[in-house]
Amino acid sequence: MRLSRLFTPRTVVSAHCDLPCGVYDPAQARIEAESVKAISDKYQANSDPEFRTRALIIKEQRAELVKHHLWVLWTDYFKPPHFEKYPQLHTLFNEATKLAGASGAKGSADPAVAEQLLAKIDEIAKIFWETKQA
Repeated sequence: MRLSRLFTPRTVVSAHCDLPCGVYDPAQARIEAESVKAISDKYQANSDPEFRTRALIIKEQRAELVKHHLWVLWTDYFKPPHFEKYPQLHTLFNEATKLAGASGAKGSADPAVAEQLLAKIDEIAKIFWETKQA
């Protein structure tokens, strides 16, 4: 018996994600982005410097969580067949993570920036749920 045959798997399996389906959901990014939007609204409506400082700290933490959840979807859930079927996915994720980052919601207290971030997450979520139907 050849040694290579001994180590050849008898059953080959494949999966489109790292764990069984059900652990990934763009809702996680959306919830944190909703917090960013709400904090931005509250920041704009309040002139107390201490409140505004706390609001900015919390908003930046939430924006960082948005980036984290988006990166997990981008790198762990979506696979090459998804990017082939939806060629705009890389651009959507790039734009969304930038909108969550220092040049976007993390670095701005403008609720309109948070709205743009939410819109990008919604576009990603639409594609995500389409892939779950397949």
